[in-house]
Amino acid sequence: MNQPKIGNYRWTICLLLFLATTINYLDRQVLSLTWTDFIKPEFHWDNNDYGNITALFSIFYAVSMLFAGRLVDRLDTKKGFLWAIGIWSVGACLHAFCGIATAGIINGNWFVGFEGAKEIIGRISDTGMVVSVSVTLFIFARLVLAVGEAGNFPAAIKATAEYFPKKDRAFATSIFNAGATVGALAAPITIPFIAQAYGWEMSFIIIGALGFVWMGLWIFVYNKPELHKRVSATELAYIQQDLINDRKLADYVEETKEKVSFIDCFKYKQTWAFAFGKFMTDGVWWFFLFWTPAYLSSVYGMDSTESAFPLFVLYMITLLSIIGGWLPTYFVDKKGMNPYEGRMRAMLIFAFFPLLALAAQPLGHITYWIPVIIIGIAGAAHQAWSANIFSTVGDMFPKKAIATITGIGGLAGGIGATIINKGSGLLFDYSKNTELDFMGFHGIEAGYFIIFSICAVCYLIGWIVMKTLVPKYKVIELR
Repeated sequence: MNQPKIGNYRWTICLLLFLATTINYLDRQVLSLTWTDFIKPEFHWDNNDYGNITALFSIFYAVSMLFAGRLVDRLDTKKGFLWAIGIWSVGACLHAFCGIATAGIINGNWFVGFEGAKEIIGRISDTGMVVSVSVTLFIFARLVLAVGEAGNFPAAIKATAEYFPKKDRAFATSIFNAGATVGALAAPITIPFIAQAYGWEMSFIIIGALGFVWMGLWIFVYNKPELHKRVSATELAYIQQDLINDRKLADYVEETKEKVSFIDCFKYKQTWAFAFGKFMTDGVWWFFLFWTPAYLSSVYGMDSTESAFPLFVLYMITLLSIIGGWLPTYFVDKKGMNPYEGRMRAMLIFAFFPLLALAAQPLGHITYWIPVIIIGIAGAAHQAWSANIFSTVGDMFPKKAIATITGIGGLAGGIGATIINKGSGLLFDYSKNTELDFMGFHGIEAGYFIIFSICAVCYLIGWIVMKTLVPKYKVIELR
């Protein structure tokens, strides 16, 4: 007897999540790919100014994640995602007007175009005032961007938990999370050329506008699977197989109507394990994302167009992270592990790959391609790790708490990212200005060697603490 086809509408939702994450990472990359060649000379920034902006973005993002997760749980996935991407798209476009606002605040002339603002700023002799005002305005734009972008992952993880059974969630997460890599991949081959042809301001506007296009798609395509006309009965049964197998479908309907408090979430070691894993590892990815273009410029003398192809290759390597979604499924289906055990086994494997970053600087004198490839491998390991650590939340917590717990982990990850971004800016300026010597490296290269070494060991430390806090799989029942 032929089995009825399951249907594949859940993968349409996964595609939308992938596109949202791609746009998310395109928007946050515009600054890192334009500041060295375009923004820095216009506003007279140094590494510490850029470090301040990226560090504050990280902390804004971190704090916003805490409330974004809560808001997504309250508004539910559809409305929560719309609010998130709408706010961050406005924030992305706001960056473009920081030059005009700088000229207006200092000179009093607000009614100028982008080129007019450049001319006014170029005539201002007080460069300290230009730096102070422009950095403050960019920080405000990053604040708006961070508040919106913080909603992406809580909403995407919640949507994944709604549309995929536990055994498929890591794979689905790795696919939509690959949008981070594709966004980072598309950025260096588009943004510098847009900035060169039309001005750095238009790169923020063009990339920021993509979010508004996505919102139109989301409105018409998304609904909960049990309410969606495009989801067949067989596909719905497949999606809800964990609930059906446990005979908890009625409980599921009730639990989604209830809310969970922050205090309840912090009572469990599972929350702390997830938060610590994010704290130790999110900053590594953000460091590579924000500082690799500057690294290629500072150490190898590349401008933004010259570094486009190496960055493209780097993020192509990062696409290997999709394997990170398949490996836990292999452990579950072939080795008989439960989902949490399978993910932790996979995460341990991925934790060893960033150790290659220890060799990035020592071998970098041979060719810049060696650190580029190593950073790409470390980035792939991070994204594979990230897909699985996100999925542990859906494994252990009920759907009513998933976005909230994801937000708590996002806060912890953002704090870690703030520390590494601010610390990197200070260290790089210090090592450059003092001609620091460390382990055979000199000047700013010594600074990068120190940060690469820290990044290399973060994942193993994170995994050990997570495994210590939650040695075995246990489903949480929030009351």
